[in-house]
Parts: sequence; C-alpha cells; structure tokens
Amino acid sequence: MAHPPNTRAPDEASATARTSAPAYPAQPPAPRRGGWAEARERLRAAATTEPGRLWIVGTVVALLVVAFGAVTAWEVTDRAAAADDVVSRSQPLSADAASIYRSLADADTAAASGFLAGAKEPHDVRLRYEADIATASKLLVKAAANTTGSSGSAQSIAQLNEQLPVYNGLIEQARANNRQGFPVGGAYLRYANEKMTNDLLPAAHTLYAAETGRLYDDYDQAETWPYAALAVGVLALGGLFWAQRRNYLRTNRVFNQGLLAASAASVVVLLWLVAAHAVASSDLSTSRSHGQESLKVLNDARINSLQARANENLTLVARGAVLTADGKDKYDADYKAEMKNLVAQLGSADKLADDSSGRTPVSDAQSSVTEWQQRHATARTTDDSGDYDGALKQVIGETGSTGQSFDRVDAALEKAIGHEQSEFTRAASDGKGALTGLPLGAAVLAVLGAAAAGVGVSRRLAEYR
Repeated sequence: MAHPPNTRAPDEASATARTSAPAYPAQPPAPRRGGWAEARERLRAAATTEPGRLWIVGTVVALLVVAFGAVTAWEVTDRAAAADDVVSRSQPLSADAASIYRSLADADTAAASGFLAGAKEPHDVRLRYEADIATASKLLVKAAANTTGSSGSAQSIAQLNEQLPVYNGLIEQARANNRQGFPVGGAYLRYANEKMTNDLLPAAHTLYAAETGRLYDDYDQAETWPYAALAVGVLALGGLFWAQRRNYLRTNRVFNQGLLAASAASVVVLLWLVAAHAVASSDLSTSRSHGQESLKVLNDARINSLQARANENLTLVARGAVLTADGKDKYDADYKAEMKNLVAQLGSADKLADDSSGRTPVSDAQSSVTEWQQRHATARTTDDSGDYDGALKQVIGETGSTGQSFDRVDAALEKAIGHEQSEFTRAASDGKGALTGLPLGAAVLAVLGAAAAGVGVSRRLAEYR
C-alpha cells in the first residue's frame, strides 16, 4: 500500500517517539565545590592516615618556626630603629634645642654686661653676644630642617625666627644710645630683656620640651619588650616538643634529628632575643637616667644661672625703675628666684651624677654659687648705700666680682654637661649595638629551623613508602 509523500508508517513513528522520550525524569547536576572546600576535604581525608597526620604536624611546626623568626625580625627592627633615633635624631635635636635656649639666655646676659661697661663695650663681651646670636640662628635652621613632623616645634621655630631680629635690633639701639650717653639706651635694653623673657625664651623652652618629649617617646618604644615575638617563640618550642614527644610515643625513637635541629635553632633565637633586648634595655635605661636626665637638669641649671646673671646686671641698669607689685626691685627679685632654682637643680644634678668625673664639676658649681650669692649681697648693700660705682665694680670688676663667680659656675656646668653628654652617647650607642644582627640572624635561623623540621618529617614519611 502506498504512503503519502513525507510521511512515515505508524509503527515507524511510534518507534521514533519511544526512542527519543527519556526513560527517567532528568536529574539536576551536582553542585561544584570550591577550591577551599576540596582542600578541606583532602585535609580531612589525609588526617585519617598516619602519613597524612605526620605531614600536617610537620607543616604546622615549620610554619610556627618561620612565624617566630618573622615576628622577631619585625619587632626587633622596630626597637632597633627607635634606639637609633635616640642616638642619632631625637637626642641631638633635644640637645640643639637646649643650646638654642642657652645661647639666647647667654646673649641677653652678654648684652647687659656690655651695657654696664659703658660707652666702651669690652671686645670679648661683644664677640660673645655675636657668637650666641649666630649659634642660635644656625641651630634654628637645623631644627627647622628636622622637625617637619611636629607642628608645635615648627610654631616655636617660626616665632623664634620672627622675634630674634627684633631683639637684636633693640640691643643695637641700646648700644648706640649708650655710646652717646643717652639715658634712653637703658630703656631699649630693658625692652629687649622683656622681649627675651616674654617671647624668645618661652618659645625656646617650648621647642626644648617638644624635642625632649620626642626623645622620651623613642626611649619608651626602644625599651618595650617584644611580647609578640616571645609568645610566638614559646608557642613554636611547645609545638616542637609536642611533635617530638608524639614521634617518640609512636615509634619509640628518642630523637628526630630534623626536629631536634629546629628546636635548637628556635632556642638560640629565643635566648638571643631575650639577652639582646635585656642588654639594650639596660644600656638605654642607663643612658636615660645617668645621661639624659642629668643633661636636662644641668641644662636647666645653666639657663637659670644665665638668667640670674642677666637680671643681676639689669638691677644696676634699671636702678629701681622697674618694681614688682609689692614695691620691690623686679630684677633683683627675679635674680633671687632663679638662684633658688639653681641651687635646687645643682642638688639634683649631684644626686644623679654616678662618678667622680660628673660629681666634681657639680660640686665646683655649688661652691661658686655660694660665693656668687655672698658677693651679690655685698654689691646690693653697696648700691643701696648710694655707692653705684662701687657696686658696679663688685658686679663687673676684674677681681672679686660676682661676674667672676658667675664665670666659674658657667665653666663648671659646661664641663659637667660635656661629661654627661659623653656618658649618654656611650650608653645609648651600646644599647643600640646590642640589637645589631638580631633581625637578620633570627630570620636565617628560622628558615634553617623550618627546613630542618621538614627534613626530619620527610624522613619519617619515607618509612611508609
């Protein structure tokens, strides 16, 4: 029987339909697992066999040893950088700030001394004033280049740079009028002293305090114990001990040479870390207590002596023209207050001095201060009795004057400061040197220790093949 074109037989069509229809309902594809899930599954599977567990133990121990070395290198590098800052940056900046303060106070003292000498100012006094101004200007430039991160210091430096030329101009006006015998020269000198006392010295003190604060911050950072490194080191040694004990209990072998070498490397790093930081901290503490603290007290004492000398001179320049609220001579009252501070500071410096080289100049300064006070009392009695020329000679004369006593105090303090500065440099440099090589050594020993641990575990794994 013929079929129509393009048609199939009924049986053929049924067979095609049965073949193309699915036998069962389609199942959804299995979800794909991520890489972390697969790794976790493989790790779980490995942990069910002794070789797998041994491989995990070796990996963890090696990572702990490497972490110990890395943390040690990081923390010690940070402490070493702070110790280096103490020696080469913050303490020199603090010393420069003290020198600025001292130079300004000495310039004011020299200006008053030169004015008292009359129209013919002594050449050496003039040179001393000019050297003080030049020193302060030079150190201000240096400080400005090294204190970019401190807004307080920058503000003080800007104020000093602005006010110092004003002060210098007032001193020149006082000199010019004094040479011609004009009384207004004294007014200019007193105004210059007010500018120094109210503007320049407070700004210099703020700068000194800020830089000294930075120094103490560096001290604190350098002396802080590396607790994180110590904790990781103890953890690494604990892991190595546990791994070796586990190996002994499962194999009855006392030692695994690789794990033993890793333990030795970790112990060396830990002992090196403790010893080096203990030595560094001790040396830095010594430089702080017997160097920097003494320097601070001595610098303050020297500045007080300079200001006392300037006020002593101004007492004769003003001749009672400037009074306190209770009617006393202002400059003489300031002199007495500064001398009281000076005596107290010298007592503190004597207690801080830890050897005869530091104690002797302080004792000399104390003796000269006592002499200065006695001579000052005599000069004041002479001036109060109406003998101005006699009092002037007792203050600025070549023999038996308060000026001679002041010079001895200043020389003794300069010697004491020089000694304490060398003490600081020696102790702080020793502290810095104690940490040298530890970051690199810790990193190298950690890598070697981790490699040894890996070799020790791999030999144990080879027994299962």
